[in-house]
Amino acid sequence: MARIDGVNPEEVDNYTQKVLEAQAKAWGAPLLNHLVYARRPSIFRGVRAMWTGLGTSGLIDEKLQALVNRRVASINGCEF
Repeated sequence: MARIDGVNPEEVDNYTQKVLEAQAKAWGAPLLNHLVYARRPSIFRGVRAMWTGLGTSGLIDEKLQALVNRRVASINGCEF
């Protein structure tokens, strides 16, 4: 559970809503950290740009990205 309440996915701009809908389709619900990032659209877009850049750069294999995400989530006590 986040210490800061996230946004209501139905009350965000079109871009953010599409990202959150894609997350819900992939994982059953929007990711909690993205709901918090979406409180500030400029931060949300920056985070999404970082992940898009990592994904398209080819510098880190997608499987390794997934493992790193889960490890960081585990260290932070996140129920990923």
